[in-house]
Amino acid sequence: MGKRSAALEGHDLVREAARILCEEQLTDYRLAKQKASRRLGLSVHTAMPSNADIQAAVLEYQQLFGGTPYTRHLQRLRRTALQAMDMLAPFAPRMVGAAATGAAHPGHRLQLHCFTDAPEDLDIFCMERGIDFDTGERRYRFADGRTRDIPMLSFQAGDVGVDVAIFSELGRRQVPLSPTDGQPVKRLDRDHVQALLAATSDDDESSPPPRRVA
Repeated sequence: MGKRSAALEGHDLVREAARILCEEQLTDYRLAKQKASRRLGLSVHTAMPSNADIQAAVLEYQQLFGGTPYTRHLQRLRRTALQAMDMLAPFAPRMVGAAATGAAHPGHRLQLHCFTDAPEDLDIFCMERGIDFDTGERRYRFADGRTRDIPMLSFQAGDVGVDVAIFSELGRRQVPLSPTDGQPVKRLDRDHVQALLAATSDDDESSPPPRRVA
């Protein structure tokens, strides 16, 4: 296969993977690339595009075809982030993930990072406010090559799922790597989130508070 054919093949693979992610609301880039390769009838030896290329294509796809539903969903994620960040202010929350990059669809949950040397403090904080939540862990990779299992707290704010990764105070400086491009994740503070929301907000809806225990 010539270089031009390989380039066209790679371009088609990127666009198809992005379409699958958006239309099927997948969050696993590896699975989307595998599905795209099979649907295009490509060889198992075909070189897979980078996650960064796929993410850029998702943004392009949503800007072209997402329309008002995409814009409103992104606004909803970011508006919910502001409310959650206000509530979790004692834990210095930062927004990460699809809501930060804009490469989002309704399958994405809101992702926040918080910081405390006692993860149980955040559990108690939510219990005292009657918030119904689940706990777990998520594995993150760091620049030193190590992986760590970070405590996770999850709750619902209306129709928006919220995942809060609880890092130690030292974790403010030890930023995990993005699974998309392998670079340190971009952690956005409240002012940055507010600026993103203000740039696109039509102020036609508000997000409900976290779901409380009955």
